Order: sequence, then C-alpha cells, then structure tokens
Amino acid sequence: MSIRSDAVSLVRAMGVAFTVLGLAVDPATRAQPADLALCDRVAADPSDPDKPASVAGVREIAPSDIPTAIQYCRTAAAKSRRAMYQLGRAHAANRQYPEAVGAYRKAIDKGSTTAMVELGVMFGTGTGVPQDAAQARALFERAAQGGNPRGVTNLAALSGGAPPSDPQSRALFTKAAESGSAEAQYQLGLTASDDVTARAWFEKAAAQNHAGALERLGAFAQSGRGGPQDASAAKAYYERAAALGNEDAKAALESARCRWAIRDKQGKVVTKLCF
Repeated sequence: MSIRSDAVSLVRAMGVAFTVLGLAVDPATRAQPADLALCDRVAADPSDPDKPASVAGVREIAPSDIPTAIQYCRTAAAKSRRAMYQLGRAHAANRQYPEAVGAYRKAIDKGSTTAMVELGVMFGTGTGVPQDAAQARALFERAAQGGNPRGVTNLAALSGGAPPSDPQSRALFTKAAESGSAEAQYQLGLTASDDVTARAWFEKAAAQNHAGALERLGAFAQSGRGGPQDASAAKAYYERAAALGNEDAKAALESARCRWAIRDKQGKVVTKLCF
C-alpha cells in the first residue's frame, strides 16, 4: 500500500474513533489537526475572536472535560495561540492558577486578546495572583486596542462604566470603535458630547445587534434626539433589543402598550389598560 493510502486510512480510522468517543469532527474542522479539533470542542471560548465560526465553544469547561482539554490543548498549543489560550482556560477551570497564568502569558506573546482579558480579570479580582489594578488595566487596554469587546467592557468597568475621560484612554476606545468593536461604539455613544454624535455611534453598534445600542436608538427615535422622531422605528429598535434580552427595551414596549392608567381617589394607579 502506498504512503498516501496509508495516510488516508489513518485519517478515516481516527474519524471513526472520534465518533465512538462522541467527539466526531465536523467537516469545517476536519482539515485541522486532530488535537486542535478536540481542544476546540471541549475548551473553545465562545467570545474569543480567534475562534472559527464553525466552532460553537463552551461558556465553561465541564469538569469531566478538563483532563481532555489539558491533554489536547497542550499538544495543539505548539502551533496555535488559540489552543494556548484554551490550555490556560483548562488550567484555570482546574484551579491550577500558576499554569493558567503561564499559558495566558504565552498566548498573549502570540497576540491573543482574549488571553489578555482573562489574565486581566485574574489581576483585577486577585484570583490565583496578587490583586493588581494597574496590571489589570494595562491588559484590558491592550485587549481593547486590539478590538476585543470584553477588553473594552472591562476597561469601561474600571472607569465607572464609561470610557475614561483622559485623552489616551479615550483615543484607545475610539480606535477600538473604528476597528468595529460594537461595545466600544456603544460606550462612546453613551458619553458623546452631543446627540447627533451619540446617535451615529449607536447606529454603528446597533448594526452589529448590540442590545444596549438598539435600546438607546429606540429612545432617541421615540423622542427625536439626534435625528428625526419616528415612533415606528423606535418600536422596531425596542423589539430587536428586547429579543436580545434588554430589560429597558422590554419595559419601553410594555409602557407603550399600556399607556392608560386607572387611579383611585388618592391618585394611586390601581391598574393599567393595555392595547
């Protein structure tokens, strides 16, 4: 048998083995090395920009999958920064914090913005490392500069929930927003100096289905802030935001539906009429 035939047979055999284990490799990942495919299946982060669209990811690594994740991600990490980051995730899930920090640092050296965020969270919360707000901020800034949405969000959280007012940090947010970060666009809209600019940023973020931006656009369209007043557009924005779970949008829709209130002699609302 030729070398090529042997290789094909081996790949087919490996595919059968993975199916038996409940880890069948789908067509989109079949071209990847088997170790990376298995690493992705049990340890990929849904929010990681490095993750291929064909890989679903898991919010948390299942305890029973941790040994598998460590084994296959360690092998795949030699050639993949995504796998190196996922190895860090697996060690963190196993409370092996020194190993997690080491893997995150190696992934950061290769440019993983999600590893920057995770290591920043560790420093920000003091999980497995001494708490260090300065290091957390520096890591979030690097991630935000790379356009990572969570880097932007966490950097905003360190600044009280909005983009910092100092020129250097605000420039960083602007760069992330201009690079396409919906979260950065939304944050800049919240602190814009005028309604027209705010609405423009919200429109950019809403185009990417950012729930908060859609809710804000609904409010702007309802009142005519920063642009034309349009009740039907406001309702459409609110409905899209509500479908994504935004509670303020849900409340706005309910308020629009139940506009009339019946009050008692003391003026207290006893019921609302909804249409």
